[in-house]
Amino acid sequence: MAAGGGSSSLQLPCVFSPKSRQYLALCAQDGRLRIWNTDSKTLHQEYVPSAHLSATCICITWGPCRTVKEGPQRKKRKSEAGQVEEKADLLAMGTAAGTVLIYSTAKGSLHCTLDGGHSGAVNCVQWHPEDSILYSGSDDTNIVEWDLQTGKTRSKWKADRAAVTSLSVSPDGKLLLSAGQVIKMWDLDTKEVYRKFTGHSTAVTTLCFATTRPPDSNGLYFLSGAAHDRLLSVWQVREDGKDKNSVVSFTLTDEPQHIDLVTSNRKEEALRMAVVCKDGQLHLFEHFLNGPCKKPMSPSCTVQMSDTKDSPVPIPLLAAGLGADTRSILLAYGNHLQPVMEKVEINTSERHICLTRDVHTSLSLSIETAVSKVKTPIVNTNSRVLVPGLPGHQAPVKGISQGSEKRKKDTDTKEMSIAERIGEIDLSSVSKGKGAPKGTISLQTDNFAVLLVQGLESSDANILNKVFQTRKEMVIKKTVARLPLPAVLPLVEEITKRLQGHPFTAVLMVRWLKAVLMHHTSYLASLPDLVTQLGVLYHMIESRVKMFHKLTKLHGKLYLLMTQVATSDSSNTVTDVDHTAKLVYEEESSDEDEASGDEGLPDHDSDNWEEEEEEATEEKMEEDKEEHADEEEDPDNRTDSKANGEEDMEHGDESEEE
Repeated sequence: MAAGGGSSSLQLPCVFSPKSRQYLALCAQDGRLRIWNTDSKTLHQEYVPSAHLSATCICITWGPCRTVKEGPQRKKRKSEAGQVEEKADLLAMGTAAGTVLIYSTAKGSLHCTLDGGHSGAVNCVQWHPEDSILYSGSDDTNIVEWDLQTGKTRSKWKADRAAVTSLSVSPDGKLLLSAGQVIKMWDLDTKEVYRKFTGHSTAVTTLCFATTRPPDSNGLYFLSGAAHDRLLSVWQVREDGKDKNSVVSFTLTDEPQHIDLVTSNRKEEALRMAVVCKDGQLHLFEHFLNGPCKKPMSPSCTVQMSDTKDSPVPIPLLAAGLGADTRSILLAYGNHLQPVMEKVEINTSERHICLTRDVHTSLSLSIETAVSKVKTPIVNTNSRVLVPGLPGHQAPVKGISQGSEKRKKDTDTKEMSIAERIGEIDLSSVSKGKGAPKGTISLQTDNFAVLLVQGLESSDANILNKVFQTRKEMVIKKTVARLPLPAVLPLVEEITKRLQGHPFTAVLMVRWLKAVLMHHTSYLASLPDLVTQLGVLYHMIESRVKMFHKLTKLHGKLYLLMTQVATSDSSNTVTDVDHTAKLVYEEESSDEDEASGDEGLPDHDSDNWEEEEEEATEEKMEEDKEEHADEEEDPDNRTDSKANGEEDMEHGDESEEE
């Protein structure tokens, strides 16, 4: 059984169906599930999830082969006896939205959706070998056990502090391996930890059992591979519990991406394994599992693929399936949008094997058989099209009379060569404003469209270079808008080819590509083989932009560092403090205080301040003497005033009585 449940989110899942290897299931960058028939090398089914862009598929795992009945009783297939041949039917897909989709290849549609169990992205799914049970691990650190007959969760438990990135169920269905950074072995009856294994510094992306022996016989082994790790570790489940370290290591050239193995049932039987790495190489191993081995095991055979060009380019391998024969291997290579499947015979006695394949010819064969709506127009020599911008018109266009029309009918039979047309069309002749003669008209943008069509049909690099060198946005937009529809796809292919060249030409080509996508999106969307046509362009853009996110992160960190350094420098250099007061505040006082203050203050500074004080004291003495004299002189006045006061009081009392 292909171990595809433990694929990380950075890798696109790609898994062969178990036993017969009849189907290859994979999810490409567009989020669609495609199932290819390995026998006929054709697309068997395609399924587009409802949220294939927002909730992308992270992992794919085939269910155990089941008996599938045709007809109205198809829904009861889980409980039926094996009357029909067993086939790979159900397919589990874990999505970034936390749901698990169950797809049925027999029905060709979605069987059911398992949701409500996870709050994070589902990183791995594994089937129970016998019962209708599915296990899923997620970023929310939980493992969920699903019952497929009811579509609901049977149990849920926390598995790790970090995200659960890989799962594997033992062949007897009694043990479950889960891994984040620590590998744990669970007893599925009690849901308790049976053993723990530590040794990986990064997230474990691959887990699979290597033997089918019981755990209490010291013969149970399993494999593990981690992200950014070029080793596959083999662990032994020992009866005495002394299984802290891995017993065997297999060396790889890169992180393992896809593993297929033939399990060992006895000590005398060797473990056969095919590992596809992230760099696109295939490594074959054959080893007898009978205890620890100190030396890392190197592959018995390494397989690479390349194309047949003068400077060969490696073709990445996507998946591999081991056959019953030790020499035959089923390979899937190329791109995820349209993989190529092939069964090859490999001589394992050779350490390194390089297979050369012409992928483009095999792709073009399948493309040519497909129905295409792009048709090349058939031009009749007897008919004459009176549309400006088509071959037959010369640029610059001149005002013509009836006599010249007759002459043109005679000359139309003899068609001009492309070289003569290029000679007559002077791209540098632009109208010089009002001073230009009235009879000649400047080169219009429809001439660029004509040139572009001619260059694409004849694959003439000179014409295409002259057209593509223009930098004016308006000219590019009008040229693309006036292109005939059959020329759009060849233009996209030419743009893709030039984008792969020098970055300077790529800058110019991006403007043309933008104009094509703005004007002709509806036409491109109507093409049946659009994915294969634009797949190369998509992969190229993705590879170009892959480092941009890391560069922006680095730029942000450097910017933070530079700003911190600048602020620390500015804080060290302290400027001189300005001691002059910027603002003086005076309290306001009442008018009386102001008046008294004004009187008390001398008008000018006096040096004879002691004499002034003596004069002031003398004046006060004289005033006191005068007051005493007045008091002595007028004692009668005081008594009179008192009498007057009493009289006044009496008058007041009288008035009150009245």
